[in-house]
Amino acid sequence: MSTAFDFSGKVAIVTGSAGGIGQVYAEGLASSGAAVLVADIDEAGAEKVAQGIRDAGGVAESCRVDVSDHGSAGAMAGLADERFGGIDYLVNNAAIFGGMKIDSLLNVDWEYLTKFLSVNLLGALVCTRACFRSMRKRGGGAIVNQSSTAAYVYSGFYGLSKAGINSLTAQLAAEVGGMGIRVNAIAPGPIDTEAARATVPSVFIEQIVGALALKRQGTPADLVGMCQFLLSDEASWVTGHVFNVDGGQVMRP
Repeated sequence: MSTAFDFSGKVAIVTGSAGGIGQVYAEGLASSGAAVLVADIDEAGAEKVAQGIRDAGGVAESCRVDVSDHGSAGAMAGLADERFGGIDYLVNNAAIFGGMKIDSLLNVDWEYLTKFLSVNLLGALVCTRACFRSMRKRGGGAIVNQSSTAAYVYSGFYGLSKAGINSLTAQLAAEVGGMGIRVNAIAPGPIDTEAARATVPSVFIEQIVGALALKRQGTPADLVGMCQFLLSDEASWVTGHVFNVDGGQVMRP
């Protein structure tokens, strides 16, 4: 893990951090000095990650959270206040992805779609609403939302949710900037995770990687530096933007 950033004395919540990219974000922040609340709907998995951080000498607690539920998100924020004294950083990483249904917008079951968007899009807003008051009391902070390059290509309702995350990032940045809170997003390209392997057929991954400027699939570790930069004071005048970390999959002016 990179230790270029010093988050000593800071408190971070990372949702969806019982595995995959979220786990690596949580571990990276802890290794750089932050106290981390490992939050996931998989309570046992979250505790395993938190224990691993503690075993490595870091500071971490775990909690179960359903990011689509206001009460659950509020309890998560309350736990961070109780255990660590407040919240400085929020990483909205939680999403339905591994094992998700693959279907068209015209045919996907409506109940499933509604649940999907309540987690993958509105979950970031629910968690932000739960945490921003604590961040404001601490004098401000930073939020990183997890987008995807799926927002820019056809990818059905998954792409729809990520395009929504991009817009949400800009809208929230305008609302909370006066509180000293910055909001940005990371849009990963094809990342090698267990969830991706379970969801995207390998032939599709091969085609995507073959079209990249950098001819390899990304790893969760490739995203950590951007996440830490956007949370850090080095990005103190950066807000409302989406940053691709994608091997050159999507090149925008």
